[in-house]
Amino acid sequence: MSGAASETGRAIVLGGKTGLLGRPLVAALERAGFAVWGTTRSELDPFDAGAVARGLDDFAATHLFNTVAYTAVDAAEDDVPGAYRLNRDLPALLARACGRTGTLFVHYSTDFVFDGTRDTPYAEEDPTCPQSVYGASKLAGEQAILDAGLARYQILRTAWLYGPGKKNFVATILGLAATRPELRVVADQIGSPTYTLDLAGWSADLAATGKTGLFHAVGSGQASWCELAAEAVAAAGHPCRVLPIASSEYPQKARRPAYSVLANTKLAGAIGREPRPWIQTVREYVYGLMPSAS
Repeated sequence: MSGAASETGRAIVLGGKTGLLGRPLVAALERAGFAVWGTTRSELDPFDAGAVARGLDDFAATHLFNTVAYTAVDAAEDDVPGAYRLNRDLPALLARACGRTGTLFVHYSTDFVFDGTRDTPYAEEDPTCPQSVYGASKLAGEQAILDAGLARYQILRTAWLYGPGKKNFVATILGLAATRPELRVVADQIGSPTYTLDLAGWSADLAATGKTGLFHAVGSGQASWCELAAEAVAAAGHPCRVLPIASSEYPQKARRPAYSVLANTKLAGAIGREPRPWIQTVREYVYGLMPSAS
């Protein structure tokens, strides 16, 4: 646990010590004036309702952030119970706990709740139609929060995360590009690349507003996986060529939406600023990974 009582609030971050999003989220909340307790599953078992209730009470939490999720998209197709346990049952349990204490519950969802059959960015109110177990389980988690009847909640749909500290698509591409002359990357799936440090900052700002509801929270602009990979490789200065391929040339068990760009208008209005373009943030991330020239 860190910090004393603060003007902004007191936040518990599940996954705050180890997660790709959890770690920068703890830092962003602290910068925003929150007292923060970032946890691991061994410190606070999120499935132990009694432990969660005690944690909320003992820390006098005003906010609970859940960054714990089943994110192995292809594995979920063969592990339906596991995916639903983490992506539906856990947020349901946490929502009930927050409802009893009046704590604002912040939960993260995904662009995979959409079917990808359009070619303009999805707004929060657009119809959902997940095409994978992962997407369906995350949508079920959203519904579980709504069914809990919470007065105070924020659901943030995000996508295509990259950032320091843990494995992610951009880091994987850079590792491959350092040793290969050529990479072939899917070019017919279009989405919203998102920097975890930015997502953490938006989350802290949104939490401080106390506004409730569903928000899309992604980097500005859009890209294919191939475009994201090419930008990262170029920023790193690798001579590796990045070539586009169709999804059919890289078969995967779970069906991905062909187009899942999310519109940021509601988030920008709530926090008073537009999310940065993904090209800017992927360069910032890649430059941060490179050894100093000095």
